[in-house]
Amino acid sequence: MEFVINDMSGFVFGLACVIALGAGVVKGMVGFAMPMILISGLSSVMAPELALAGLIVPTLVTNGMQSLRQGVGAAKASIRKFHVFLLAGLVTLVFSAQFVRVLPGDVMLLMIGLPVSGFVLLQLAGVRFQLRAASARLEVLIGGFAGLIGGLSGVWGPPTILYLTALNTEKTEQVRVQGVIYGLGAAALFMAHIASGVLGAKTLLFSLSLVPPAIVGMWIGGRIHDRIDQESFRKATLWVLLLASLNLVRRAALG
Repeated sequence: MEFVINDMSGFVFGLACVIALGAGVVKGMVGFAMPMILISGLSSVMAPELALAGLIVPTLVTNGMQSLRQGVGAAKASIRKFHVFLLAGLVTLVFSAQFVRVLPGDVMLLMIGLPVSGFVLLQLAGVRFQLRAASARLEVLIGGFAGLIGGLSGVWGPPTILYLTALNTEKTEQVRVQGVIYGLGAAALFMAHIASGVLGAKTLLFSLSLVPPAIVGMWIGGRIHDRIDQESFRKATLWVLLLASLNLVRRAALG
């Protein structure tokens, strides 16, 4: 049986839903990694451009839920605090999104896989970057880089997490800030890829279909997060991210 969604087989569609469920579980546990897992997993069974389209709406919805967990007031406070980071990321995201349809798929996968694997290896090695206070210049640089790779791939978490960790951001605020940054980024990505043509009628339907399994996964991950030591799951998630990013590098190298 062939689905109307991009002539996708039932097996591939079911596998995509399982990947979305797993990505939601990880996000529910640690607050990030959904786009990375989705782009890695989906691009293993479909074209990178379709994988990118598939992750956009689930990322938008789940980050909205995450950012508003402590209420609208707390979300607004986070926006004010990190507005320079957000603006820099928005500008570069909209710019880089226009190159998705002309950038070769293997180049796009490599641009994601290499920096993410490097980031994860540093974290697993125990490397921590410490900053005494936020710097507008550094926020422009890091936010701009996050938006640049985000527009190309839908993945802007690693540089964001690196920056928040370096600032020793309190755990609850860090998860909320991630939701705000990723949520606004996902909204910008949604609009940018309507303009770029990546999100059309069929690809939007595919992306919407991945929202329910992503939400269920996020709920499961949240329950696990409340019951089991967070540090253990942080390390487990880093290993998942490492495997996912190395898989992207492998696909880029082998074609």
